[in-house]
Amino acid sequence: MKSIACYQFPPQKVLVTGAAGFIGSRVAQLLVDAEFQVVGIDNLNDYYDTTLKQNRLKKLQTNKLFSFNRLDVEDLNGLSKLFAQHRFGAVINLAARAGVRASVQQPHLYLSTNATGTLNLLELMRQHNVPKFVLASTSSLYAGQAKPFVESMAVNQPISPYAASKKAAEVMSYTYHHQFNLDVSIVRYFTVYGPAGRPDMSPYRFINWIEREQPIQLYGDGQQQRDFTYIDDIAKGTIAALRPLGYEIINLGSGKPYTILDLIREIEKLSGKKARVQFLQSHSTDMAATWANRNKAQELLGWCPEVSFESGLSRTWQWHKEYFGFENLPNPTLVAKAG
Repeated sequence: MKSIACYQFPPQKVLVTGAAGFIGSRVAQLLVDAEFQVVGIDNLNDYYDTTLKQNRLKKLQTNKLFSFNRLDVEDLNGLSKLFAQHRFGAVINLAARAGVRASVQQPHLYLSTNATGTLNLLELMRQHNVPKFVLASTSSLYAGQAKPFVESMAVNQPISPYAASKKAAEVMSYTYHHQFNLDVSIVRYFTVYGPAGRPDMSPYRFINWIEREQPIQLYGDGQQQRDFTYIDDIAKGTIAALRPLGYEIINLGSGKPYTILDLIREIEKLSGKKARVQFLQSHSTDMAATWANRNKAQELLGWCPEVSFESGLSRTWQWHKEYFGFENLPNPTLVAKAG
């Protein structure tokens, strides 16, 4: 895959929302590395331990091309002041309430952040003539569809408030493209993993449990499949989507699903420890499988994933080993908060 510099975007200032998050921080880092000016915003909510978010920000703030504002995408007045202060060439919206299961408990919160927050950004882009919008969406929209998932599929049966809120953000983005000629790229992410990932995601939790020699709490029989996609590949695909495309929905996934039991076996190899698995009833929001058709990303963006599942998981495990030392790992049984 091409380096970011090879995409030859015009120099511009980019607003990255959710800049302290797992994906947002990596996107911001690659942009400043390519000499883009980046303004990052994040509300630093406590969905998970904010120490990890602060550490991501500290690294970004060592670069003079990056500036940060603690700001929520739901705060229209605060956003209005920010847009008045900067002339943005593009907005990459990575701010979102994540967590499919948690969304069932707090659906209003998810709709407010993921849908209304997106609307706030779109309206300010219209007012300030910002031409390009990249929206992070989700493979969760494909529930019930035949595999591999293709962007042209009808995705009108979301099975979680999280997926429904992302669908709302997608269709509102189309409206602003149609009405105001806004150039929109929607990137649907498949299961993203890697160093400094979200603590509620399975790779982080499973590594912790195996290293602590505690039982893994596994919902379902472990045969459910996920299209695990490494963080750097996702970040590069997101940045590639900055190019003018009109209005496009693009899958960003590895195109090669693995079972959850495959994930556990790979961590066992890395740690040299045997997992003990406690099988629990599957959750109503869980999909049996995700699997991306990535032809469109290849055709429109010149994008294809570079990091294999085995290599990416090895890097993830090594990061956990170095960052936490394993003897002081955060408790993986901690329930991530959505407030």
